[in-house]
Amino acid sequence: MSALRFTKMQGLGNDFVVFDGIRQRVDLPPEMVRTIADRHFGIGCDQILLVEAAASPDCDFRYRIFNADGTEVAQCGNGARCFAVFVRRAKLTGKDIITVETRTGRLILHHRGNGNITVHMGVPRLVPADVPFRADEESPEYLLSAGKHTLRIAAVGMGNPHAVLRVASAAEAPVATLGPRIETHPAFPERCNVGFMEIRDRNHIQLRVWERGAGETLACGSNACAAVVAGIRWDELDHAVAVTLPGGTLEIEWAGPGHPVMMTGPAQVVFDGVWPLPAKIRHIEEGS
Repeated sequence: MSALRFTKMQGLGNDFVVFDGIRQRVDLPPEMVRTIADRHFGIGCDQILLVEAAASPDCDFRYRIFNADGTEVAQCGNGARCFAVFVRRAKLTGKDIITVETRTGRLILHHRGNGNITVHMGVPRLVPADVPFRADEESPEYLLSAGKHTLRIAAVGMGNPHAVLRVASAAEAPVATLGPRIETHPAFPERCNVGFMEIRDRNHIQLRVWERGAGETLACGSNACAAVVAGIRWDELDHAVAVTLPGGTLEIEWAGPGHPVMMTGPAQVVFDGVWPLPAKIRHIEEGS
């Protein structure tokens, strides 16, 4: 393998490099992921998405996600919408409803016909061990010590772990300093994404997100879902909420415990390209 065809995509400014792993062989060791994601020496992106053939006959594709630091993760809502647009544009499927398998379960992606995609994000995980989060018992809110701060947070699993905390102003929230502290807090054994939520009213929140392995991004779909779940459990939000992030707005719906979270928003192609593998990566591929 000397070069890879790719498509650069974005969902509310959360940007992705997407590879078709069905029509070409794509191996993504961590060093290669970091090189591709590098915004100075690579293509540049928050995450890399890989389309593969599904192992289950009930699914259309397998959906894999790699953070910019080279780690593979299980969930990305903005990436899921880009995934849905990519497989139809590449003529890998003509379906309006696409079922994909991930490391932690299945997602259902629905083309709405107006440029938006609705993603069935699954039932949120609220039991601490399932998030995963270290706590003696389930609660809508936990106390967390982070340096000089004692924070009130929610811990929600959306296929990946999330912390959510209320702030008076999302614009002034200490995302760059508090985000990495919470991400790597021992209470989250797999680290977490951190959402800073300003509640405008019961149907609208402002949100900024520090993403695990990527830093602050313009949008995080799964954290938007986690924030709405947290706000509903605190009885501060209704069941349909507009979530405004720096990159744009998502519509999130959740009927309550036991029900899936539904996320609706856009996804767009930025450009197509061919990435010639650097010599050091080719050597890794060749095992030299």
